Amino acid sequence: MSSAVSRERVRDVLSPVVSAAGFDLEDVAVTAAGRRHVVKVVVDRDGGLDLDAVAEVSRVVSEALDSSDVTGDTPYTLEVTSPGVDRPLTEPRHWRRATGRLVKAGSVSGRVLDADDDHVRLDVDGETRELSYAELGAGKVQVEFS
Repeated sequence: MSSAVSRERVRDVLSPVVSAAGFDLEDVAVTAAGRRHVVKVVVDRDGGLDLDAVAEVSRVVSEALDSSDVTGDTPYTLEVTSPGVDRPLTEPRHWRRATGRLVKAGSVSGRVLDADDDHVRLDVDGETRELSYAELGAGKVQVEFS
């Protein structure tokens, strides 16, 4: 089950279920752990995730895995999590969810003011700059201590 094909099969099974529950499926990882497999599912949504949301999506993911043959007869452990602060900002929804956060992309550092499907507006040293995602590349949220 740890092959790339199986990972894709798991993703194919879970993507519509996670989407129907109101979440974005960010990543799926399948790793062997002895006689079991660990299925790690990374989800997100606008407004973030609290424990109730994680429990809700865990339930629908577990039901989808149990009702499909994607895991075969192999027992699995399910881990459902949200993306960490170190996740690269690669999609417009990632940038939108980083509104108000300090980010760095290439040589540009600034605070995300807003983002749409094509551009992000950053406050760079008091100046508003609108940049396309192609200009920026992947961004990283900067951890701020205050």
